[in-house]
Amino acid sequence: MSAPISNVRPPLDDVIQRIVDYVIAPPAFSNEAMTTARYCLLDSIGCGVMALKYPECVKMLGPVVPGAAMPQGTPVPGVKDRLDPVRAAFNWGALIRWLDFNDTWLAAEWGHPSDNLGGILAVADYLDRHVREVTVREVLEAAVKAHEIQGVLALETCFNRAGMDHVILVRIATTAVTAAMLGGTREQVANAVTQAWADGGALRVYRHAPNTGSRKSWAAGDAASRGVWHALNSQRNEMGYPSVLTAKTWGFQDALFRGKEITLARPLGSYVMENVLFKISFPAEFHAQTAVEAAITLHPQVRDRVSEVDRIELTTHESAIRIIDKQGPLHNPADRDHCLQYMTAIGLIFGTLTADHYEDAAAANPLIDALRDKMVVMEDPVYSRDYLDPDQRSIANAVQVFFTDGTATEKVGVHFPVGHRRRREEGIPLLKAKFEQAICGYYPEEQAATILDTTADDSFTGIRVSGLLEILHRS
Repeated sequence: MSAPISNVRPPLDDVIQRIVDYVIAPPAFSNEAMTTARYCLLDSIGCGVMALKYPECVKMLGPVVPGAAMPQGTPVPGVKDRLDPVRAAFNWGALIRWLDFNDTWLAAEWGHPSDNLGGILAVADYLDRHVREVTVREVLEAAVKAHEIQGVLALETCFNRAGMDHVILVRIATTAVTAAMLGGTREQVANAVTQAWADGGALRVYRHAPNTGSRKSWAAGDAASRGVWHALNSQRNEMGYPSVLTAKTWGFQDALFRGKEITLARPLGSYVMENVLFKISFPAEFHAQTAVEAAITLHPQVRDRVSEVDRIELTTHESAIRIIDKQGPLHNPADRDHCLQYMTAIGLIFGTLTADHYEDAAAANPLIDALRDKMVVMEDPVYSRDYLDPDQRSIANAVQVFFTDGTATEKVGVHFPVGHRRRREEGIPLLKAKFEQAICGYYPEEQAATILDTTADDSFTGIRVSGLLEILHRS
C-alpha cells in the first residue's frame, strides 16, 4: 500500500523567495548600473522603432482584435490604438526584439534581458496614467532588477538543453518586477512568480532548423505580456503554488527540467546590467557578432577574390556551434540571422551587415551560398572556456580565408565585441549614434528633434513615463 499524500502546504521554494525579497526591497544600485540602464532603455526604443520598417512585424501589432483597444491606454509607435497593459507589453516586447538587435546575456543559458522592458514600460505607463506618478527612473530601476533575475538564473541553469526557450526567463523576471511595481504584497508577488513558473516553458523549435520562423521575433513579447497578466492577477489575490519548482513528480524540476535544480548562482544585485552586452554594430545573433567583425576586417582582401576562395575556416565556441552552425537551405530571415555561416559570408562579401541582408532579395545573391559551402566550423576549447569564465565573458570567433592559389589571409580573431563591458568607452558613442539614426530614420524632423532633446542627458530620468511614450507615439 502506498503512503498517503500529505496535503500540508509547503514553504515557498528558496529561489522564488530570494527573487521576491529582491524585487520588493528598495532599489540601491551602482551609478554604472543606472547609467547602463539608461542606455539600455534608449537602445531598446531605437530597436523597436527600426522594426517598424518590416511588415511582418507590423502585422503583429495592435489590439488582439479590432475594436478591443483601451481609449486611455498605452501608446505604441506605429500603432493607432492605445492598448491595455497586457497587449501593450506584447507590442512593445515584439518591437524591441524583432530585429535581434537589442541587448544580450550569455551564460549557461542565453537571452536578451531588455525583452522585459515590454512589460515594464506597459505597467509603468498604466500606473502613471491611472494610479500614481511614475518616472523614467523607476523604469530603469525595474530594468536593473529584471536584468538581474533573468541573467543570474541563466548563469548556471541551461533551459535550452532541456529543449526550452530562454523566453521563460523573460516571463519570470517580468512577472516579478511588474507585480512589485503594481504594489503587490510579499505574498502577492510570490504568488505571481509561482504562477509564471507553473506555465512551464516554450519549445525552442521555432529557433532551429528545419522549423526556424518568425515566432522567435515575437516570443519575448508574448512572454512579457504573460508576465504582466500574472502580475495583474496577483492583485486580485489569485493563489500561488509555493513548491512549484521542487514538488516531487509534478514540480518544474521533475516534470520539465529532467530532475535538475533551478539555481541562483550569486546574490541578486546589479551584476547583469553592469555586464550586459549591447548589439551595436550588427543585427546578428550575438554568438556571431565577433565573427562578423572579423569577416568585415577581411573584406578588403576577399571582395575581389570571392571566386578564388577555396575554403574558409571559422573558429568558434561550443555555444555557437550548438545553435547557429547551420548548413543547407535557409528559408526566411529568421533562419538567416541564426546562421553563423550566412552572417560571416555577408561580412566577407559586402563589408557590412544590416537587417535588410536577411530579406529574400539579398539572400538570392549566389555568392552567399557559394561561400557558405566552403566554410568549415571548428571549436577552440579555449574560446569555449573563456565564454563561461565570469572574469572573461568572451564571445570569441576567428575567420581565415584560403584561396585556390595556395595563399591565405591572416587569421583574424576577435574575443570581445564592441558591445562588451570591456569596450564600453568605444561602444557608447556608437550606441548613441545607433539610437539617433533610428529616431531620425522614422520620425518627422520636428518630432525626432524633440525625442533626441528629451533623452539627451540624465535629466531624462526625471520625466514621467506617460510623457515619454507620448512623444514616441506615431501611428
